[in-house]
Amino acid sequence: MKLTPIFSRRTLLGGVAALIVLACSSPLFAQEEPQRGGTLVMASTQKPRHLNAAVQSGIATAVPAAQIFATLLRYGEDFTPQPYLAESWEFSPDNKVLTLKLRQGATFHDGKPITSEDVIWSLNVVKDNHPFSSMLEPVEAFEAPDPQTVVIRMKTPHPAILLALSSALTPILPKHVFDDGQDIKSNPKNNLPVGSGPFKVTKFEPGQYIVLERYDGFFLEGKPYLDSIVIRQYQDANSAVLAMESGEAQLYPLLDSTRLIRRLEKAQGMGLTDKGYAGIGPINWLAFNTKNPALSDVRVRQAIGYAIDRNFVTKALHAGLSKPAIEPVVESSPFFTEDVARYDFDLDKAKALLTEAGYGDGGKKLELQIDYIPDIEEQQRAVAEYVKAALAKIGITVSVRASPDFPTWAQRISNYDFDMTMDQVFNWGDPVIGVNRTYLCSNIREGIIWSNTQQYCNENVDKLLNEAGVEADQARRKDLYAQAFKQITDDIPIHYINEVPYHTVYNQAVQNPPISIWGPMGPMDEVWLKQ
Repeated sequence: MKLTPIFSRRTLLGGVAALIVLACSSPLFAQEEPQRGGTLVMASTQKPRHLNAAVQSGIATAVPAAQIFATLLRYGEDFTPQPYLAESWEFSPDNKVLTLKLRQGATFHDGKPITSEDVIWSLNVVKDNHPFSSMLEPVEAFEAPDPQTVVIRMKTPHPAILLALSSALTPILPKHVFDDGQDIKSNPKNNLPVGSGPFKVTKFEPGQYIVLERYDGFFLEGKPYLDSIVIRQYQDANSAVLAMESGEAQLYPLLDSTRLIRRLEKAQGMGLTDKGYAGIGPINWLAFNTKNPALSDVRVRQAIGYAIDRNFVTKALHAGLSKPAIEPVVESSPFFTEDVARYDFDLDKAKALLTEAGYGDGGKKLELQIDYIPDIEEQQRAVAEYVKAALAKIGITVSVRASPDFPTWAQRISNYDFDMTMDQVFNWGDPVIGVNRTYLCSNIREGIIWSNTQQYCNENVDKLLNEAGVEADQARRKDLYAQAFKQITDDIPIHYINEVPYHTVYNQAVQNPPISIWGPMGPMDEVWLKQ
């Protein structure tokens, strides 16, 4: 069944959403009559702590959560919103009130009906607990005039609100299950949550596997096609690729190892695509703790930027499959601008800045530590090791600190126990969702990863980002972001290194692999196995 949008002429927020539509190429896969049944084994190196994406961001939680929980809206291969739990929606003339009509007959996995009360409770959970505090910040009230209607009232227009209501960003939870008086962030029900998506979780062994079985009461008739999905968690990308080559796994999304991508390009019986990551906008970067005594000096941060050769990273370390990143958004973003401080490789500038700051020749000795996300060898560990060697050329001694697992790294970084760290951060389709969170003074939130862990604060940047976040005129909005990005790159709380070359590998039996703008972080109700 093809989803047909039912919405008013004001649905696209006065035309704003239409302006961020990316060109959609011709279909990648031939259309055949889907076959029902079968188990899809998905390889993953991500190891989620729990499965509730309302209070946790990141790939590890988002991929299974998008199957377990439905959201109000969904997206296909471009930035045009489609119905999901909400079958229609409409904005007020001033774009500050969004009214959504829910589907009739939609139920949670325990058979209870989904009502506007569940939606409002869930959106409040996201607003109060999700790391992306700017995502729903403009919202001042949620209302439920009847069981099938949700009204979102906003202080200002919110150009990214429809994106924010999709993917794994705002899962709809059953209030009758989760509203039990326990802290939602540590609620044990997050491990085997009741949702309303195409699949229900039946087993979760952290670090090993997640078993998702088809929910026969799913509100989209005839979906999903698969009987089940098993997300098998492997130690590293090499192990996951071996599982693909042996037939143990049939789908491996979010592969960023260029060495393994090149290897799989030659594999028989498998497909490979870089489609499915437009909304994610992944960037590999080096973040600075701006409260570190040495790194609080912008000259030191700028010197480090000039000492790093992005072209060496993208061409030598990444086999030419990644491209340099120079600012908070990827090059394909409609908000990308060339007018930023680039910090192209220049050792003379690096040494001069370091000397000016009192280090280097005749100055104080500078020793720093660099962290990286574990289990991401090529994009994280290898680049961290390269940074160590690069900074040695300008007299900075760097030690590389490994974390035994992702939670350890996240705890260290979110609690400011670091000097520098490699990181991978997503744009999430719109700067309001994926960019503002990294730079706003108000989002310095201790203990929360992928917030403003650099502790960077510039009131002018705050002003520009906040204005851009509510601006309905696309040209004006782009100009505001350009000004903000110029100031951010001048201040360099982060040095952008490369765009992450994500690819999805799939067995030839897998039909309709996930290539929406959210890729594997979107529902897989249309994936099927060819017998």
